[in-house]
Amino acid sequence: MSRPALLTSAVTFGHLRRSFPVRPRAFASTSSKDGRAEVQGSGRRPINYLSHRTATTVHIPDKLRTDDMPAQVISGKEISAGIRAKLREEVQKMQEEVPGYRPGLAVVQVGNDEASNVYIRMKMKAAEEAGMNGRHIKMPQDTTQNELVTQINQLNADPGVHGMIIQLPLDTTQPIDSHLVLNTIDPAKDVDGLHDVNSAKLARGNLSDCFVPCTPRGCLELIKSTGTDVDGKNAVVVGRSKIVGAPMSELLTWNHATVTVCHSHTKNLDQVCREADILVVAIGRAQMVKGSWIKPGAVVIDCGINSIPDATKKSGKRLVGDVDYPEALEVASAVTPVPGGVGPMTVAMLMQNTVENAQKALQKYKASVWNISYLPLRLKTPVPSDIEVATAQTPKNVDDLAREIGLQPHEVDLYGKKKAKVSLSVLERLKDVPNGKYVVVTGITPTPLGEGKSTTTIGLTQALGAHLKKNVFACVRQPSQGPTFGIKGGAAGGGYSQVIPMDEFNLHLTGDIHAITAANNLLAAAIDTRIFHESTQTDKALYGRLVPTKDGARKFSPIQMRRLEKLGITKTNPDDLTEEEVADFARLDIDKSTITWQRVMDTNDRYLRKITIGQSPTEKGITRETNFDITVASEIMAVLALTTSLADMRERLGRMVVASDTKGRPVTADDLGLGGALTVLMKDAIRPNLMQNLEGTPVFVHAGPFANIAHGNSSILADKIALKLVGPNGFVVTEAGFGADIGMEKFFDIKCRYSGLVPHVVVLVATVRALKMHGGGPKVTAGAPLPREYKEENIGLVEAGCSNLRKQIENALHFGIPVVVAINGFATDTESEMQAVIKKAKEFGAFDAVICSHWANGGAGATDLAQAVERASQQSSDFHFLYDVKLPLEEKIEAIAKKIYGADGIELSEQAQAAINRYKSQGFNDLPICMAKTHLSLSHDPERKGAPTGFTLPIRDVRASVGAGFIYPLVGTMSTMPGLPTRPCFYDIDLDPDTEEVKGLF
Repeated sequence: MSRPALLTSAVTFGHLRRSFPVRPRAFASTSSKDGRAEVQGSGRRPINYLSHRTATTVHIPDKLRTDDMPAQVISGKEISAGIRAKLREEVQKMQEEVPGYRPGLAVVQVGNDEASNVYIRMKMKAAEEAGMNGRHIKMPQDTTQNELVTQINQLNADPGVHGMIIQLPLDTTQPIDSHLVLNTIDPAKDVDGLHDVNSAKLARGNLSDCFVPCTPRGCLELIKSTGTDVDGKNAVVVGRSKIVGAPMSELLTWNHATVTVCHSHTKNLDQVCREADILVVAIGRAQMVKGSWIKPGAVVIDCGINSIPDATKKSGKRLVGDVDYPEALEVASAVTPVPGGVGPMTVAMLMQNTVENAQKALQKYKASVWNISYLPLRLKTPVPSDIEVATAQTPKNVDDLAREIGLQPHEVDLYGKKKAKVSLSVLERLKDVPNGKYVVVTGITPTPLGEGKSTTTIGLTQALGAHLKKNVFACVRQPSQGPTFGIKGGAAGGGYSQVIPMDEFNLHLTGDIHAITAANNLLAAAIDTRIFHESTQTDKALYGRLVPTKDGARKFSPIQMRRLEKLGITKTNPDDLTEEEVADFARLDIDKSTITWQRVMDTNDRYLRKITIGQSPTEKGITRETNFDITVASEIMAVLALTTSLADMRERLGRMVVASDTKGRPVTADDLGLGGALTVLMKDAIRPNLMQNLEGTPVFVHAGPFANIAHGNSSILADKIALKLVGPNGFVVTEAGFGADIGMEKFFDIKCRYSGLVPHVVVLVATVRALKMHGGGPKVTAGAPLPREYKEENIGLVEAGCSNLRKQIENALHFGIPVVVAINGFATDTESEMQAVIKKAKEFGAFDAVICSHWANGGAGATDLAQAVERASQQSSDFHFLYDVKLPLEEKIEAIAKKIYGADGIELSEQAQAAINRYKSQGFNDLPICMAKTHLSLSHDPERKGAPTGFTLPIRDVRASVGAGFIYPLVGTMSTMPGLPTRPCFYDIDLDPDTEEVKGLF
C-alpha cells in the first residue's frame, strides 16, 4: 500500500480546523556496526530501535506513503505544542474582547500521591503557558466525602472556574465514593468528561453539547493528524475503561468508524486486532500488542504507560506502552511513542476543553438577546379586576425564567415556584459585561389616585421585551402591607400590566419587610434597655457586664474595638483602661429628648402614633413617650435600598445615628453593639427578589423606602444586577416614587450619586385627569366619584394644567437627560385632549410624547412608548447632579427649593437651624439632601396646583439618616404611620378555601 509523508499538521479546534507547519525534530541514521536505526535530535540522547528499518518522526501527511517507507512516529509532543500555541492565541483574543478575562481550570487533589503531584504540575504549567488561571486545591488525606463535595460545590459556584477535574486516584484515609464525587461536578464544568451526563451525551452522539474525555479526544486528533479519514474505517479499541476505552469507542463510532471493543474476555484478540485500520490500545499491560497483531499500514495509538526493568537506566527502569513499539514500527503506517505520544495530547485537550468552555461563557456574557419564552395575553373588554387578570395568567416557574435570563442555578434560591432570591455574586461573574440602558419612570404631580407610574413601568417592560424582543428588566419597590389593607391597595401595576403572582407580590413576598421590622425593633429595644441599665448601675458594674471575664480573661469584642477607636482609646486590654476611660466607654449617656429611632410595624395603625413605654413596675419608673412608624419608613429600609454590597450594608447599619449623648455626640448602632447583629438579620434581605410580569419578562422587586422621608426608589443592587444581566443592548426600567420633583430628584441626587450609575432616559407619566386638576379642575378625592369635568372634554383645562407638565419636564432636563412623556390614557380621555398634551410636551422640550394604553392592552399598548424610549436612549446626554454635596446644607436645600420646586427661597425655623448646626458639627454636612414634603404640589401646600411661584419654602425641622446617607429636611408635618379609613381594602379581601386563591386584592 502507499503511505503518506509529513508536511503539515492539522488540528481540530472547536468548530475550526487549523493547519500549522511542523519542523522535523528528529532524523534517522543507520549504524554501520549493527544495522540499528538510530533516531537523533538536536540536544537529545540517541534512541535505538531494534529494527532494520528506519523510523522517522513525522506529523501530517498529505500523500500516501509506499510500503518501503518507514512508519510515521506520531509525535503528540509536537502536535500538542501547536495546539497549545493556538490556545494562547485564543486566550489573548478573549482578553482583547474583555480585559482581564481568563479561562479558569481548577484541579482538586486529595492526599499527596507523588504521581498525582507530577501530573498536576504538568497541568498547572500548561495552563500558565496558555494564559489561563490554574488553581490547585490540595486537600488533606483525612478529607471526608462531605468536605470534598462542599469544596466541589464551591467551585461549581465560582464564575471564574470554567473547568474542573478531580485528580484520581484519591489518596484518602476516608471512605469516599469516587463516582459520587465525579458526579458532583457541574456537567458544564466537567472538562474531563467523566460526569454521567457528559458520558450519556457522548454515548448518544451529542458531541456538540458535551465534554469528550481528554485522552480519547487527544487520540482522535492524533489519528486525524496522520491524514487518515476515520469515516468507514475498521477501528479496534483494546480496553473498555470509563476514562479511555469506552469513550474512545463511542467517539470513533460517531466519527463513522466501524468499531470493535476488545477486553480481557475477548477471544482471539490478536486476530481481531489484525482487522483494524485504526488500533487504539488502552489495556494497561506492557508491550502486550505485538507487531504480528497489527494489520500492515494500520494507525496505532498506544494509550498505555508502564514501567519495566532496564539496567541501562539510572533508575533501573523505563517507560513503555501497551504496544511493542519497535515491532509496531515494522508494520504500522503510523504509531505513537511512549512517552511523547498520547500523554501530551491528554493535557492539551484538557486545556482545550477549558478554553472552549470559557469561550462559551464569554459568548453568553456578550449575548445580545435572551432565549426567553413570553406569556400570551388573552385580553378582555371591559378589563376585569386586577386580581382577576393576575390569576387568569399562568406564570412560568421562576427557575425556568432564571435560566432564560442567564442566571446560574447556584445564583438562585427559590421561594416556592414563582419567586426567588438572586445572589449578589452575579455582579462578580458579570463584572466585565457592559451595562444596559438605564431608564427611570416618574410622573407629573399626581392626584391622590395616582397616575399609573407602576403600571407604565410594567407596561413599558412588557413592550420592550415581548414585543420589541429586547432584553429588559423592571426594577420596582416592594409594597408595604399597610396600604395594601388600607385604602391605596397594592402596587403591582394594574390591568394587563402587572407583576405576578400579584397576591404574593403585595403580601409577604420573601420576608424582607419582616426582616427589617425585626432588625429595627431589636435596635429600638437596645436603646431603651441601655438607658435602663446605665441608670441603675455604677460605672464599674456596667463595665464589668459589658466586658465580662471568661475563662479567667477579659477581652473586647470586635464591635467594642470600634467604639474604642471612635473614642480615641488605643488600649486593647480591658484591664488597662483608666476610670475615666471606663466611664466614657461604658456609658452612652443618651439624651432621651434626641432619640430619633422608633419602633415599627407593617400595618396602618393610627393609635401607635404616640405611645408611652416603660410603664411596667419592673422598669423602675423609666418611661418615655415615643411612637411607632410603618416599617417602610425605617432607616434600615433606606439602607437596604442604597447599599452596594454586603460589606457596605454592614458599615451603613453600624453608623446609623439613633440619638445624641448629653455632650451632643452622635450615638450609633455600633455604639450599642448592634451593627453586626443587624447585618445578620438582613443578610438574606439584601438579595433582590426575582418575579415576572404578565407577559413573562423578569422583574426585580427589592426594597420599598418611603418617597418623602426617604428617597422612594428600589434598590441599587437590583438595578446593578439587572443592568449586567440585560447586557449592553438591553434595558432596565425602574420607578421613582411620587412626582418628578420628589422621587426623580432623589433618584438622581441620592441613588445615582451612591450607585455611580448614569441614566439614559426619563419617562414622565402624565394623565389628562391630573392635568385638568392642575388647570383648575375640582378637587379629586380618593374613594369619591370623579366630578364631571374629568369625564368630559375640556381642552382649556388640560392646556392650563400643562404648566405642571412644563415644570416637571424642566426638572428632568436640569439633570441633562432626555425626557419621553407617556400619556397614560383613560377611557374618558378624548383624542383632542391627548393631542394637546403631545403638542405642549414637545414645545416644553420633551424628546417625544406618546399615548399609551398598556392598562387595557398590555405591552402592545406601550410599543410606541418603547420605541420612543429606545430612540431617546441613543441620544447624547450630559448627566450631572443638581448640587455639589460639599456645599453647606442650607445651600443644598435652597438649590432644590428654587430649581425644582420653583420657590423664591427657604425659611428655616429655629429648630431646623439648630439641627443643621448640630449635623455640621458632627461631620454630616456633606450628605445629600432628601426633602420630605407633600407629593400633591410642587410647593409645601398640597392645595396649590399647577406650577406655583412666589412662595418661600418653610423648613420646620431637619433630621438625619446617617446610615442611609442623607439629611432630610421636613417641610410641614409628615406622617410616618398611616391610619385606616372607615372602609379599608380588607373588607374585600378573602381566600377561596377550595382553590386557595386570594380574592379582592387590587
